[in-house]
Amino acid sequence: MSQAHLFIIAAASGSGKTTLVKALLNKDKNLQASVSHTTRKARPAELEGIDYHFVNQDTFIDLKKKGEFLESAECHGAMYGTSKKSVQLILNQKKDVILEIDWQGAQALKNQFKEAVSIFVLPPSVETLAERLNKRGHDSEETIAQRLAVAREEMSHVDEFDYVTINDDFELALQDLMAIIRSTRLKCHIQLVRHSTLIKNLI
Repeated sequence: MSQAHLFIIAAASGSGKTTLVKALLNKDKNLQASVSHTTRKARPAELEGIDYHFVNQDTFIDLKKKGEFLESAECHGAMYGTSKKSVQLILNQKKDVILEIDWQGAQALKNQFKEAVSIFVLPPSVETLAERLNKRGHDSEETIAQRLAVAREEMSHVDEFDYVTINDDFELALQDLMAIIRSTRLKCHIQLVRHSTLIKNLI
């Protein structure tokens, strides 16, 4: 991974990570998202092959048995998996990859990609998280209560990540993510490879 990087971004449901990642991708053309597989139904405005690969449970289990996923997990009653081929294809093109996954998936990927950079996005408060979930308008009160309970468990793993940003001010959180990515690309051992000819001429 001397030329391309793997960025992992995780957060509790409703923390705004998907919106942040979309904004990040619009600003950074050298960054590409790997599209995960899921068994959950598509939400309004979500598109097949762009937001997720939406598959049924049998197809998902078959892909998992064939070793097609770098990691997989069950969350809120649905299964999610990160495509091994998709990630490797992007890395082979020398482009940086960003993955939206849960803390369990982050752990699994960090074990496989030691240089992967993990980021956790926190909401400013549980009340704000509840408000955001309510504004989605497609979950019942019972489902939202369940998601909040799961969110507390997910957020308890925040100390396992390399970086943390709080999504209170969206633009500030976006700037935080951009700073993390830029500083990673500027690490000495990366620059020595990327600009090897220049550096040889200088020294």
